[in-house]
Amino acid sequence: MTQVTTTPFDGQKPGTSGLRKKVIQFQEAHYLENFVQAIFNAVKGIKGSTLVVGGDGRFYNKTAIQLILKMAAANGVKHVIVGQNGLFSTPAVSNVIRKRSALGGIILSASHNPGGPKGDFGIKFNSANGGPAAESVTDVIFNQTKTICQYYVLEAGDVDLSVLGDTMIGDMCVEVIDPVADYAAMTQDLFDFDKIKALFQGGFTMCFDAMNAITGPYATAILEGMLGAPKGTVINGEPLADFGGLHPDPNPVYAKSLFDLMLGNNAPDFGAASDGDGDRNIVLGRGAYVAPSDSLALLTANAHLAPGYANGLTGVARSMPTSRAVDRVAEALSIECFETPTGWKFFGNLLDDGRISLCGEESAGTGSDHIREKDGLWAVLLWLNILAERRESVADILTQHWQTYGRNFYSRHDYEAVDTSAAMDVMAKLEARFDSLVGTTYQTETITSADQFMYSDPIDGSVAKNQGIRIGFASGSRFVLRVSGTGTEGATLRLYLESFEPATSRHGMDTQDALKAIIMIADEITDLKSITGRDAPSVIS
Repeated sequence: MTQVTTTPFDGQKPGTSGLRKKVIQFQEAHYLENFVQAIFNAVKGIKGSTLVVGGDGRFYNKTAIQLILKMAAANGVKHVIVGQNGLFSTPAVSNVIRKRSALGGIILSASHNPGGPKGDFGIKFNSANGGPAAESVTDVIFNQTKTICQYYVLEAGDVDLSVLGDTMIGDMCVEVIDPVADYAAMTQDLFDFDKIKALFQGGFTMCFDAMNAITGPYATAILEGMLGAPKGTVINGEPLADFGGLHPDPNPVYAKSLFDLMLGNNAPDFGAASDGDGDRNIVLGRGAYVAPSDSLALLTANAHLAPGYANGLTGVARSMPTSRAVDRVAEALSIECFETPTGWKFFGNLLDDGRISLCGEESAGTGSDHIREKDGLWAVLLWLNILAERRESVADILTQHWQTYGRNFYSRHDYEAVDTSAAMDVMAKLEARFDSLVGTTYQTETITSADQFMYSDPIDGSVAKNQGIRIGFASGSRFVLRVSGTGTEGATLRLYLESFEPATSRHGMDTQDALKAIIMIADEITDLKSITGRDAPSVIS
């Protein structure tokens, strides 16, 4: 074992995304080592423990894993479970942590951000429940990065991660496993594979775009292998270090080819995509795009059709910026509906306490109590189970849902890589105007509420402040503004816009047209464009 003297650094403020930076920064001397040692210093019970390690296959993944293994051995870890070739989707890591009763896991990914030598890289720690570490842990990790002065690494050769089985590195066992097998077995317990098989046997067609990211092997094994979808159903199915030049974020901009296919004349019955680390999803039908917020609401209304949820749901939860479409379903089902800050860790306590069965956030993340992460392929399989039971098109199911519950027109406008000081200036100036805004009428909309969202956890009593600005209108419309921490350059300002329409005659409107008044009011009130110097959003979804 070698003890290396180092100097402190500010890793990153606590958050579910862990540490995300450009690859070139992780390649700096001692940078990754410092953060890994900060994790080992912060997490209680590391000596003699079992950890799960893996990532989405992006550039620097293999190098980082070899370093983590040597540092784990030097810090007294007894057993590390690694996905073959260092690959693991984020939901698969969560599942293995829970199945093998591990102390936790280290996940290497920058989620939906680009990869390659000039792209992004990330690392985070998940706790024993399989979910992102709580703030009580990430706070300690962050504080460790500011004081760390040494790290420990075992002098040893690299482990061959291409071969399944056990290898000793010092006194630590490295167990290389098939990264897909446990996850695939879990999905069989949740969904009716026979009915989904019959759906494909009946001529049902589908396109799943894995975006050259981690979900490819999982989707190929389950959709084409276990469920009998025709070969070629999964496209861009091989995980590549640079994602083949694709930006693995399943939205209308970066998954444009899938959207063009599904909204074109020769569309298959069903389309879906997942992101870099496999925890997000997007769903489309022939000629129909299902917004993430609508997907959460539809899955909540129909989850009982899948065996894993046949007994009904205990409750649901959504992140605050997510549209309130699921609230109306929860009310009809007489179950609890929780509004939490953005970040999957806020669902963890509710899931662990049995208060909710399903949860989701507006950034295309949906999940349930089967693990403690959002799960892109799980959502697609639940959709397939629903389609197999109802034998209706996605468009028809969507229309019937709106006729029953009304439609929440909803959109997110992202302003990416904004100067951080400008982004914070937008937020501060808007918050300073709260008192003067309430009661003011813009066009035909009167503001009835303005606040900075604060969340009190109903399980442990912890409080999360400054989670995003909410501006509500008398009509039930609203917009939300928050700074996202998932990028690696500057800041990302996210503007969320929502308008409820109960009348069926307007359900077929274009979303941006339906939101036009709210968009104009938000532009005027926030002064976002003039402060940031941006004429238009980077991405509209």
